[in-house]
Amino acid sequence: MQAITVRDRDAGLAGLSLTDMPYPHAAENDVVVRVHAAGFTPGELDWPATWSDRAGRDRTPSVPGHELSGVVVELGYGTTGLTVGQRVFGLADWARNGSLAEYVAVEARNLAPLPADLDHSVAASLVISGLTAWQGLFDHGRLTAGQTVLIHGAAGGVGSIAVQLAREAGARVIGTGRARDRDRALALGVHTFLDLQNEKLEDAGEADVVFDVIGGDILDRSATLVREGGTLVTIAMPPKFRPRHGRAVFFVVEPDRARLVDLAARVRDGRLKPIVGAVRPLAEAPAVFASGSRTPGKTIIRVTEE
Repeated sequence: MQAITVRDRDAGLAGLSLTDMPYPHAAENDVVVRVHAAGFTPGELDWPATWSDRAGRDRTPSVPGHELSGVVVELGYGTTGLTVGQRVFGLADWARNGSLAEYVAVEARNLAPLPADLDHSVAASLVISGLTAWQGLFDHGRLTAGQTVLIHGAAGGVGSIAVQLAREAGARVIGTGRARDRDRALALGVHTFLDLQNEKLEDAGEADVVFDVIGGDILDRSATLVREGGTLVTIAMPPKFRPRHGRAVFFVVEPDRARLVDLAARVRDGRLKPIVGAVRPLAEAPAVFASGSRTPGKTIIRVTEE
C-alpha cells in the first residue's frame, strides 16, 4: 500500500514522503480500515509517540495522521461491534502507524459508525477537533448554561467547534483570534470577539472557563481572566500559572465512540458545521503540510474516492 512516512526526526515536515509500506496487521480487537479521508496535525512530528512505540522502541518509518474516515475491510480476532463493509470514522492510535495511508489498523473501540449521508472529508475533520472541543468545554471545563467561556483561536479547527457547542449549551462566548478571523468567528456565534493583534487580552474580562489552544504568553496571561471557582483549560502545554481561585487543566484528547456518534448526529441535524478547508490527494500531503500555508478550516487528505 502507499502511505506518507517519516524517517528522520530532525528533518521535520520536510521529511514527509510518499512510500510503499506493508499492508497492516489486524491485532486482537483491531479492524483494518481502507482510508477515504484523513487529517494530520503538523505538531505531531514533535510527539514522542510518532517515533517510538509504547515500550520506547524506535518504530520508524512511521505513518503520521490520527484522524480518519473510511470503510472496514478486515476484522481482527475477537473484534465485535463493527462489520466488514461498514463506514466508520475515528481516532487512530497515537503510538502506531496512522491514517495517512491507504489502509490502517485501529482498535475497534476508537471508531464510530459513519452515517451514509455524511461525507468522509467532513467526518475526518470532526474527529480531533470535535472531541477536543467537547472534552475541553464540558469534561474538563464543566461549562454550564449561563456561564461565560473565553475561547482562544475561535475561528480555528478546535475553536470553531467549541464556539458552536458552547452557544448551544447556553453559554456566553468570547472569542479571540487574528483580525482576519473576526467575521468568521462572529458568524459562528461568538457574542464578543477580541483581536489579539490589536486589542488587549485583559479587556476580555473574566470568564468561568478559558479554553486555550495557543499556549505561550497567551496561556500565561489567561490565568488572570478565570473567575473565582472557574477553570483554565489548555491543550497546548502544561500551564505555568494557575488561576488564583480556580483550576488549571492540561489534557490530551481521548477516543470516545459515543461522543463521535453524538457529534455526527449534530452535523446531520445542522446544529454543528465543521469547517473543512483544502482537500488534497495523498501524494500532495508532504507539500501541503510543509508549505505551512494557513487556510480557513481543517486541511483534509483525500486518500481513496468513495
